[in-house]
Amino acid sequence: MTAESVFQSRFRYFFDRDRGSGNHLIARWLFLRSLGLIYFSAFLALIFQIRGMIGIRGILPAAEYLNHLRRLGAMRFFYAPTIIWLSSTDTALLVLSWIGLAASVLVVINLAPRPALLLCFLSFLSFISVSQDFGEYQSDGMLLEAGFLALFLAPRGLRPGLGRTSLPVRGAIWLLLWEWFRIYFESGVVKLESGDPTWRNLTALYEYYQNGPLPTWVGWYLQHLPNWFHIGTAAATLLMELLLVWMAFLPGRWRIACFWIVTAWQAGVILSANYAFLNYLVLVLGFLLLEDGYLSRFVPGRWRGKLQLDSANTSADAHQEEHDAEQESETPAPAGSRWRWVQPIIAGFFLSWICYSTSVQLILMFWRTEPFPVTPVAALEPFRVANAYGLFAVMTPHRYEIEFQGSNDGQLWTPYPFRYKPQDIRERPGIYAPYQPRFDWNLWFASLGPWQQAPIVPLTQERLLEGSPAVLSLFRANPFPDHPPRYVRAVLWQYWFTTYAQKQSTGEWWRREMLGAFAPTLERLPNGDFSEVSVAQLYGPPSD
Repeated sequence: MTAESVFQSRFRYFFDRDRGSGNHLIARWLFLRSLGLIYFSAFLALIFQIRGMIGIRGILPAAEYLNHLRRLGAMRFFYAPTIIWLSSTDTALLVLSWIGLAASVLVVINLAPRPALLLCFLSFLSFISVSQDFGEYQSDGMLLEAGFLALFLAPRGLRPGLGRTSLPVRGAIWLLLWEWFRIYFESGVVKLESGDPTWRNLTALYEYYQNGPLPTWVGWYLQHLPNWFHIGTAAATLLMELLLVWMAFLPGRWRIACFWIVTAWQAGVILSANYAFLNYLVLVLGFLLLEDGYLSRFVPGRWRGKLQLDSANTSADAHQEEHDAEQESETPAPAGSRWRWVQPIIAGFFLSWICYSTSVQLILMFWRTEPFPVTPVAALEPFRVANAYGLFAVMTPHRYEIEFQGSNDGQLWTPYPFRYKPQDIRERPGIYAPYQPRFDWNLWFASLGPWQQAPIVPLTQERLLEGSPAVLSLFRANPFPDHPPRYVRAVLWQYWFTTYAQKQSTGEWWRREMLGAFAPTLERLPNGDFSEVSVAQLYGPPSD
């Protein structure tokens, strides 16, 4: 073979759907159905929250944000790639969420999966692009990256089934596994690079279960296990993230063992903490570690015959697959296939770009002065399809909770009840994931710094003084149903899990202590403006 034919053969091996992987059909089917469910959870949460977060009378209105970007001229479409430019009304935001939800259902039932995945990606990107503080989570980047790569993985057709005639692009499979690997490995690297002593002395998980964004009742019990358990799980976390995930690059049984270990680990994390769809996504990315020869044994017998799996395609030997693909590439293409190079060229362009950008970001974690061009990396940043990851680099040593309280006289204060955040000390912590209450999440992050760095806190106070129905819907109930209160303040509590003895005697899951004001108290003036109230006596004890 000439050098040109070798290049063409290799190129088609990685990027041509007609030369795709025939031993990942079941894994692809499982992954795409699961991805559709994750999209469904994301859009379902938006339907109930999007107006309160970025609606016209929301906390961070998308319309105001887009108006601010108009001064950038045509570049505004690059910095905010969203179809919300067409309309940012509450109705438009809800339509966007419902479109995404409907498309996710199509992905789940395997109906026109490629167009449906494209709608899911565009809808979620449109929200993230204007969500401001409500869309800065690593999990959002994970979903957008996986969702974009899935466009090259999904089979064509209206009802493709397993898609035997539209094979998974090998480059897409590799990059999805590359994303899976980077989530783990980069998280392990940042734990050591951060200098957090708790990871170095393996005490990082001593209070982990009570100090996360939304603890669970399972986490309450785990928190009370002996220190040897927390030391062991901290060591296992570092071992898994830094070493064990390299098994993904080994053949056969190594990858299967890796899958089962990390899947069991993710199941434990899902039960012990509410990290929205993050852990679910990492778990389902692991499906691509498995090949059809292994997965077919779990298929019910009555369906196994319908699969008609080709044993040649279910071989675990990737080198044999490559050899077969090279031999097939020498066969002349049928007449009239003048466009057969368009698909692999498009796939090769985008997948190579993402591979370069993510690889550079990983390398720069170790060699920060390495002279790699970063323009291709920056060009993808607004689209969140090539990300750097790093979870739990520094552990949170305390649990603080912001609480909004309203008053008509400045003496008697009534709290606004949250839907998901710890508040009532007798209420059992729930398990909500993959549903993500972004407002509650953001308040946890806001509590870790001064209020000046958390604009959503005073903005929420203003919306409560206005009686905004959209923002009030983010809470469990409205304690001022007749009219908004005259004053609204934000106070800070510190929370701890109760001990076994305390819970047995009182039935309380939490104990807490008020630390004082978190942000200035606001009053709404007759002209509609807001004024800070600095009278010390306003911070009397809250009513129950």
